[in-house]
Amino acid sequence: MSDIFKDKIFKEKAFIPFITAGDPTAESTVKYILAMARAGAGLIEVGIPFSDPIAEGIVIQEADIRALSGGMTTDGVFDIVKKVREQSDVPLAFMTYINPVFHYGYDKFFAKCKELDVCAVIIPDMPFEERAEIKDTAKEYGVKVIYLVAPTSHERVKSIAKEAEGFIYIVSSMGVTGVRNTISTNLSEIVSAIREVTDTPCAIGFGISTPEQAEKMAGIADGAIVGSAIVKMIGEYGENAEEKVYEYVKSMKEAVLTN
Repeated sequence: MSDIFKDKIFKEKAFIPFITAGDPTAESTVKYILAMARAGAGLIEVGIPFSDPIAEGIVIQEADIRALSGGMTTDGVFDIVKKVREQSDVPLAFMTYINPVFHYGYDKFFAKCKELDVCAVIIPDMPFEERAEIKDTAKEYGVKVIYLVAPTSHERVKSIAKEAEGFIYIVSSMGVTGVRNTISTNLSEIVSAIREVTDTPCAIGFGISTPEQAEKMAGIADGAIVGSAIVKMIGEYGENAEEKVYEYVKSMKEAVLTN
C-alpha cells in the first residue's frame, strides 16, 4: 500500500509551509496555497483559525483574529480546500485545536477530510495520552494524527515515536510559535532517540525562518516546517503577497534540498 508521507512528501527532504485559512480572505488563501505548491512545498499545513490558539505566538494569533473577524469558519476552510483540489493534488494537513474539531463533530470532520483528501491533522493542545479521543475516528477515514515531540519530552520521545504515523513533528524550542534568531535545542539527540524505534519521517518546526536555518534542520531531520515567517509576510502584503510567498517557499525548498 502506498504511503503518501514516505513515497511523496518525504521522498526527498521536505519543506512544509503553514498558512492561516482566511487571512486576509478565502480567495487569497487558495491563491497562496497554489503558489506554495508550485514552489515545491512537500506538504502544506492549513491552519483552521481559533480564538484561543495557545501554541501560537503573536503573529499567528493576529492572523487568526483577522480570519475570524472576516467570517472564516471550519466550513469556510473546507470550501478553501475544495477550491484548491480543483487545481492541485498537493498534500494538505490541518493545523488546529481540539475545540473546533469537537464542535464540528469528529465523524463529520474526518469524513470531510477524507472527501477533500486532507491526509493529516495536527492538534497541539491534544496531549499524546489523550489521542484515543480522535485516533480511531481519524483512522476510519484514513487521516493521520500527527504527534508533536517537544524538547521537554525526553523519556516520552520513544513512546510517542513508536505510536507515530505519517510524520513526527519535532518542536525546536520551548514556548510558542514565532521567528527565532537561534535554535539551541539538541535536536540531533531527539532525532537519534526517535530513530532507535521508528523510521517514520521527522520534520522540525517552531522558530525557523531563514534558508540557513531550514538547511540546518533538514540536515538533522527529514524536513523543515515554517509558519510565522510566511504568516507575517501575508500580514504585511495582504492580498498582494503571492509572488513574495512563492519566492520565499522556493528559496526554502532549495535550502532543504542542499542536504
